[in-house]
Amino acid sequence: MKGKQGVRWKILTMIFFATTINYIDRQIIGILKPFIADDLNWSEADYGYIVTAFQIAYAIGLLSMGKFIDKHGTRLGYVWAIVVWSIAGMAHAAARGGVSFAAARFVLGIGEAANFPAAVKGIAEWFPKKERAFAAGLFNSGSTVGAILAPIVVTWITLSFGWQWAFIITGALGLIWVFFWLNYYTTPEKHPKITPEELAYIHQDNEEKDNRPSLKWIELFKYKQTYAICTTRFISDWVWWFFLFWIPDFLSKTHGVNLKDVVLPLIVIYAVSSIGGIGGGWLSSNFIKNGKSVNYARKTTIFICALLVLPVMLVSQIANLWVAVVFISLAAAGHQGWASNIFTIVSDVYPKNAVGSMMGLSGFTGAIGGALSAAFVGVLLESTGSYFLIFMVASSVYMLNWLILRVFIKEIKPIGI
Repeated sequence: MKGKQGVRWKILTMIFFATTINYIDRQIIGILKPFIADDLNWSEADYGYIVTAFQIAYAIGLLSMGKFIDKHGTRLGYVWAIVVWSIAGMAHAAARGGVSFAAARFVLGIGEAANFPAAVKGIAEWFPKKERAFAAGLFNSGSTVGAILAPIVVTWITLSFGWQWAFIITGALGLIWVFFWLNYYTTPEKHPKITPEELAYIHQDNEEKDNRPSLKWIELFKYKQTYAICTTRFISDWVWWFFLFWIPDFLSKTHGVNLKDVVLPLIVIYAVSSIGGIGGGWLSSNFIKNGKSVNYARKTTIFICALLVLPVMLVSQIANLWVAVVFISLAAAGHQGWASNIFTIVSDVYPKNAVGSMMGLSGFTGAIGGALSAAFVGVLLESTGSYFLIFMVASSVYMLNWLILRVFIKEIKPIGI
């Protein structure tokens, strides 16, 4: 359904690039952690608190940004978000200690919180249900493409000009994106280049534009689906943050990988995770296209993704660098495949006027889990120096997610709000 019906794919491309920039900006600190820690004398606990500052702000931002986007729309929500996080990203260059870095991370977290509520709402507006998981996998692969590009770009800039310029140059990318977004994005009904055929295709599920006022997020607590989705985000989002913020340091400490040499392992990890995100979305969408129910498609795909994560429990005991990289890669792929489907479940279950709010609320719980785990990981590494317990817990949470969905959401279907 491309060709003359390609406006939605151009919209998806822009959301993909926004997500790519989002992850480049947030991952820089993880790549440069060993470098900046030596320069500014950070301890493991200091770094954990800096990451926690980002996660707390991200949680606060998600709680408010989902509501903001439902009220003011995807177009304005994205503009506000990227301007804020781009300026905050550039401000890291002026930071000189733990407190100033934490302050910059806090503002970055507020701005970046709007990305996924806006992206999922945009997908719900522009894609029919049978394409949403695949579209979610494609835009979410921007997170892994950003994670792939970040070590290449950041390492080159840092070694050539210093770590401050890595924050300045990458932060400026978002401001360029805003120009193109304002010149192209609007809702399907208002887009000047959409054809009647594509508009009808988008609305084939009889989900016409929802003109009801945005839903208060507190109202979402009336539904057990809200508790199930939020719980899965709380217990597993932290794993991805751990991969972003600690894997470069893990490879440095356990395998002696320096700033230059860490680039290739990180590229492998995030390239495989990107395949997992797209593959998880494709598999779920393909199940539906072949006649399976939405419930079967989402839950079966999430189970398969959970199996991919299990071997990561062995990573801290593996002496061979590339075997460790393979297991981490599979776990990252499993996470991204899970994410593609859990994002899509939100749009499967909730009406369009509640998607942004629900993404914000579930993201809030995920960010709270991330904030608590970041402080815990930092203190644990400071006291024990071992990653064993961290990888053990990370390996099990996705299977628990599958069980939670099986038990508390008997059937994934729209709820009446």
